Amino acid sequence: MRTRLLTTVMLLIFLLTPVTIVSAQDDPELTLWVYDDGRLEILTQIGEEFEAEYGVPVVVEVVDLGEIRNVMTLGAASGEGPDMIIIPHDNLGPLVENGVAVPIDLGDKVDQFLPAAIDGFTYDGELYGVPLAVENIGFFRNTDLVPEAPATWDEVAEIGAQLVNDGDADIAISLPDLTYNTYPLYTSFGGYIFGRDEAGNFTAEDMGINNEGMVAGLTWIEDLIEQGVLSENIDWEASHVLFETGRSPFIMTGPWAINRFDEAGVPYAISPFPAATEDGDPGYPFLGVQGLVINANKENAILAQVFADFLATEEHFQAIFEAEPRPSAWASVFESATDPNTVAFNEAGVSADPMPSIPEMGFVWDAWVNAGALVAQDELSPQEALDNAVEQIQTQIEEQ
Repeated sequence: MRTRLLTTVMLLIFLLTPVTIVSAQDDPELTLWVYDDGRLEILTQIGEEFEAEYGVPVVVEVVDLGEIRNVMTLGAASGEGPDMIIIPHDNLGPLVENGVAVPIDLGDKVDQFLPAAIDGFTYDGELYGVPLAVENIGFFRNTDLVPEAPATWDEVAEIGAQLVNDGDADIAISLPDLTYNTYPLYTSFGGYIFGRDEAGNFTAEDMGINNEGMVAGLTWIEDLIEQGVLSENIDWEASHVLFETGRSPFIMTGPWAINRFDEAGVPYAISPFPAATEDGDPGYPFLGVQGLVINANKENAILAQVFADFLATEEHFQAIFEAEPRPSAWASVFESATDPNTVAFNEAGVSADPMPSIPEMGFVWDAWVNAGALVAQDELSPQEALDNAVEQIQTQIEEQ
């Protein structure tokens, strides 16, 4: 609360004071790094509007995400890097822990955002970013092979196995991986990665990677492999090719696959994820949130706060969505989407949970991937493999 109050006071000082007094530069300029070019033009345009109102230019540059992480992690403390960056929220934790990100106060505007988007950029109770867009995967089915969406994973397995046995498909379901894209399977059974503490923050003290739900989901996959209707070799590209060529009835993937599926001409529909039981809740995916973060160690940090507030309007978010139609983090823009695929992804992600942004999440991926591979290759049982994953993660946490 103290930090938020200080930020608000600093913002008011800037709004009431000539720029030349607040900034150490006679001719201040803001730099913003983005990791893809989809929003380059619209953010440049918004920057020009900001310059017209405040007299401060905003230079928007496309920089590789890995380079953004490296510069912000290694050099930002000494004043290197841009004034602002746009990153996925799961990159936030290390920046906050290293004192690189500054809290952002959106005031009443915070209520205009999707709560889950705000949650994604909240760390230890403080908001550290302006959420721009949200993203989650969906459950695709080939509508020629499967006219109606299955309600449970048992139905998915039954339909997929029958299609394979009848020669109408090569595999029961396309799985791009056994981690991120398969997470809704695990969550439908009650699986999770990290739980939350009493304040609502993700905590490594509650690790659910080897809980009953995660084991049940991995056992469901193991059963399909043992039936011979799912390959033990899980491959991202192969899984997409099988779906787009009509040789797989289902796939769990994201908006990035739409263009290739449309070009291939495969008939598809996107629906909410199946549940573990008929009366159970549908599985939910990870929610990815992209947002603007301010470099705490730059002399223009106060100016960047002003830009963040300037950016946060429905008009700007509508323009950003129209320039690159990813589901908006601004609630009214999100809810007004009419494109069928966007609407379907929104419905599939209605209960999506932000991917944990705590630094310990960085130790999860390799261990989780290895656990899935050991089960798929019939080297360990699901429980054994996930127990090993937890041990591996805990060892790395203790050694950091």
